[in-house]
Amino acid sequence: MKRNLASYALIGLIFAAAGIYFGIHQVRTETPAASATANFFAQTLTDPQGASHPLIEWKGKALVINFWATWCAPCVQEMPELSALQTELTSKNIQIIGIGIDSTFNILEFSSKYKINYPLYVAGVSGTDLLHRFGNQAGGLPFTVLINPDGQVKKTYLGRLKLEELRKDLALL
Repeated sequence: MKRNLASYALIGLIFAAAGIYFGIHQVRTETPAASATANFFAQTLTDPQGASHPLIEWKGKALVINFWATWCAPCVQEMPELSALQTELTSKNIQIIGIGIDSTFNILEFSSKYKINYPLYVAGVSGTDLLHRFGNQAGGLPFTVLINPDGQVKKTYLGRLKLEELRKDLALL
């Protein structure tokens, strides 16, 4: 009995020591947000005209990544506001990017009709994987991600943007 008690005490001490060790030397794993931005910057997407663009070109800038589709009324409604905001942000090293969860044809037709002054890329249905990685499990649109120049996700917005809220969040960058 005393022998079993001593064995249990020794096992308990080993687990306690392991807990203390791992508490002090925290095992660092990549956060989902860090993984999402790494995945984002590893992508190459096409513009509506078919030219390829590696998204790594935006690394080091604060980004407002807006996921949208031509069939999404709130998406289309907020695009002129985002265009006006991009004009304001040009001197501040902040870039708005539109990622269309739609067909190349629809995005090309849309971009020909409406003058959007920030880059639009075509992700098609596979763009929903990017949405999921940024935490939008439902896949709802519009969905916007705010990333600081260090590549950290600072905030996500699901649904039509409230521009004043976005401006306040951008000021905190």
